Amino acid sequence: MKSTKKKCIKILNLFSVPLQMLACMLGYFLIETISRHSFAEAYTFMMEKPLVFLYNSFLIFTTTLIVYLVRRRIFVRVLLVIFWIGLGVINGVLLANRVTPFTGPDLHLITDAFKIANKYLSPFFFVIVVIIAILVAAGLVLLLIKGPIYRGKLMYRVNIPLILAGVLLFAGTTKLALEKRVLSNYFGNIAFAYQDYGYPYCLATTIFNTGISCPRDYSEDTIETIQNSETTLEETKEERPNIIFLQLESFFDPTLVNFLDISEDPIPNFRKLMEEYSSGYFKVPSVGAGTANTEFETITGMSLRYFGPGEYPYKSILRETTCESAPYVLKDLGYRTHAIHNNEANFYGRRSVFANLGFDTFTSEEYMAEQDDTNPNDWMRDRNLTKYIIEALEETEDPDYIYTISVQGHGDYPEEPMIDNPKITVTGGESDAVNNKWEYYCNQIYEMDQFVKELTDTLSEYDEDVVLVMYGDHLPTMGLTVSDLENRYLFQTEYVIWDNMGLKKKDMNLASYQMAAEVMDRVGIHEGNVFRFHQARRQTRDYQVDLELLQYDILYGKQYVYGGTGPYQRVKLHLGVKDTVFDKIEKISDGRYYVTGENFTQSAYVEINEELVDATFISPTTLLLSDVELKDGDKVDVAIRSNSSTRKVLTRTARQIYHEEIKPVIDVPADASAENTNAEETGSEENTPETDQTEGAE
Repeated sequence: MKSTKKKCIKILNLFSVPLQMLACMLGYFLIETISRHSFAEAYTFMMEKPLVFLYNSFLIFTTTLIVYLVRRRIFVRVLLVIFWIGLGVINGVLLANRVTPFTGPDLHLITDAFKIANKYLSPFFFVIVVIIAILVAAGLVLLLIKGPIYRGKLMYRVNIPLILAGVLLFAGTTKLALEKRVLSNYFGNIAFAYQDYGYPYCLATTIFNTGISCPRDYSEDTIETIQNSETTLEETKEERPNIIFLQLESFFDPTLVNFLDISEDPIPNFRKLMEEYSSGYFKVPSVGAGTANTEFETITGMSLRYFGPGEYPYKSILRETTCESAPYVLKDLGYRTHAIHNNEANFYGRRSVFANLGFDTFTSEEYMAEQDDTNPNDWMRDRNLTKYIIEALEETEDPDYIYTISVQGHGDYPEEPMIDNPKITVTGGESDAVNNKWEYYCNQIYEMDQFVKELTDTLSEYDEDVVLVMYGDHLPTMGLTVSDLENRYLFQTEYVIWDNMGLKKKDMNLASYQMAAEVMDRVGIHEGNVFRFHQARRQTRDYQVDLELLQYDILYGKQYVYGGTGPYQRVKLHLGVKDTVFDKIEKISDGRYYVTGENFTQSAYVEINEELVDATFISPTTLLLSDVELKDGDKVDVAIRSNSSTRKVLTRTARQIYHEEIKPVIDVPADASAENTNAEETGSEENTPETDQTEGAE
């Protein structure tokens, strides 16, 4: 028996490398099955893209070569199996709840894994996962102590060179696969890229291929030459019109889809504005998702084409540093800068990122009183944004730059009818499910189009000059192909530049990174290194080459454009244009109190002795506190809590001390917490669907 066992072990050791490669192929197939939630889809992927399948198997195999440097090979192999299958499970769980797969930036959330696990797992399954993790950890310890050990000679002089040769072969294979376009290093839609190029490759790319590589010709002289090429621009004019950007979620013209039959025009107002004002196609960096990337390009004037595949600067470089942007440039001209978004503040980490982009205020969903005005998919309706845009305009007498991000058109679009007596009906799709998705979508953008009319009607009566730029951030997640569209291009929506100043109509197609520079140019503003560059160089030779150099210098280089030191400091971002105000608390019966003040929302909680207590939202001036008995000396304030999974406090009012017999409340001494105090929250939230999330998601 022992002799037979030794022979088997000898044979296995002899064929260890090919067997290990075969195991990697089987393991990779399991990973794709988990990620795609389908054995059939994984099999189809393997058969239709065998070279991609083999490449990803080779990638996993390369990581397993380390076993030939240790004696406890079984233990290390089991550890690697747990690692790779674990990554597949994580991706599968995330994709069951959002559209965006597991990417490199998600690794930043590992430390908050237990805090956000309830977002993706029910309490029962969370307990099961914890139990499994404990059992696996115990099994690994036991295997490490009691597991088999390789008794042969460790020939490092042979094994190390062979392992290095394997790594070099993999690197060469990667280069060849990119050259032959078996793989791609540009992801227009990261979810589609994972489907096309495999989970291991895409995950590795989003981890290791980020930022902008140093261009070959980068030097101080080159940057100076670029700056000198902008001298043809005029001086900035004295006029300071209000500038509003309205980014409409997944908004585009569905009549461009050649197989759809739509009962009536879903965007009549936007179409009319395009006929009367400057308009054209709007080139965006992504398809079906990637709201934050269109946002990044439009705010900064920088192009995503020079960053890593599928990279979100909001999740990488902008977590760490400030960046030249329209808000910073316009602030130097006396503008107040505002961001508005009818979704949670931490989506894509905006609460942190907007402070690095120079915004003075950020009004997120948590600071809106209309949170319960949602569509059938539970996204807040865009019609509520008009109120907050006007509030931002009226905050001070200074000119305003307002960047508004809508959410109503967000997917995932339902395959079953969800709207009774829809205004618009749709046929022509290959199935009822497809028709239902398009019908839901068309009715959502019809409502968004009504909001566009309400906003422009309101602004037309405003007594200050206003320029309003409106556009869709990307095509909806409908699986469209180039052949499905009349314009034969997936990376574009449409835009219109409305104004009440009598600007001349000037139609052209623009990229999202060119839009801010174009708008500033039309109103006589020629400031900011990136925006001046677009204004002076858009139609010139080496435009893209020099743009890459300029972006690298500002974000990753020696900042020659600023004389070596960046001028922009992180802004102390104020959440909401109007502060939440806590006036008083009055007892109305045993255990029940009215809390009164100003600017309350459904995200408002009462904080008693630093513990949050649920309160019923009655109106923006009244909360109802129930099942609580306050005692003399209790410290009370009103806190606005994040709608994200962490549920942390965003801001809180000044704290007061409750005295029932003397009077309802008295102010706490001067050392109490300040009104609208920011409670800094760490870690960005999604995607959650990007996150897509999808970015299920934006």
